[in-house]
Amino acid sequence: MTGTASKRRAAVLGSPIAHSLSPVLHRAAYEELGLKGWSYDRFEVDEEALPGFFAELGPEWAGLSLTMPLKRAVIPLLDSISDTAASVEAVNTVVFTRDGKRVGDNTDIPGMVAALRERGIEQVDSAAILGAGATASSALAALARICTGEVVAYVRSEARAAEMRQWGERLEVDVRTADWADAERALRAPLVVATTPAGTTDALAAAVPERPATLFDVLYDPWPTVLAARWSGYGGAVVSGLDLLVHQAVLQVEQMTGRAPAPLDAMRKAGEHALAAR
Repeated sequence: MTGTASKRRAAVLGSPIAHSLSPVLHRAAYEELGLKGWSYDRFEVDEEALPGFFAELGPEWAGLSLTMPLKRAVIPLLDSISDTAASVEAVNTVVFTRDGKRVGDNTDIPGMVAALRERGIEQVDSAAILGAGATASSALAALARICTGEVVAYVRSEARAAEMRQWGERLEVDVRTADWADAERALRAPLVVATTPAGTTDALAAAVPERPATLFDVLYDPWPTVLAARWSGYGGAVVSGLDLLVHQAVLQVEQMTGRAPAPLDAMRKAGEHALAAR
């Protein structure tokens, strides 16, 4: 599919979308793979506008990346979704097949696993999650693949706690919930996954132990977070939101283009350069 004769399109949709790094990552992949006829854009699309956007798509479209608030809203518009996407009721990737089918997948979950594996984390006997939003459910699904024991989720409300326990049952993960007031205890786990918005974990930085294990902080801008900076300062391993973004994008590129492996290093360098320029 190289050459100008094969015009193919892909894009990321969401709201807000202006700061998405996906175009930078995917375009870097196309350039490295020599996909001259491919383009990747971003579109501001909310839940109300999503069906209309889909209705206008032509045969040149290869795939879509989806961010909030569309990961669940897109499901009724698809012909099928993968077991991975169904496990968390969230689709971040749509591939348009040659026979016109719309197939949904979730690359966030295997992307998390791949990002951890890159840092040498193949398996842990327990873990902690900070937060209980949509990203936390994906983190639980990733931990279902690598954690052999208990996952403790630190949350702010009983409603959130109940949701995390329900996700645990659904994903067959041993989940215990604890109050956010005790979140400092999370930092002693073999793997800590921070899924909260920017600034939420700053106050925990002072409690980082002298010999921390591994922190997976899903944020990437601004970076490093206060918690990640303290963590790495004490010699702990840190996996960043950019690592996650790149690894899930690698899987998207491979699915949309049919070319594998996608150029991980080139995509990461492009992402780092774009963040440094902000």
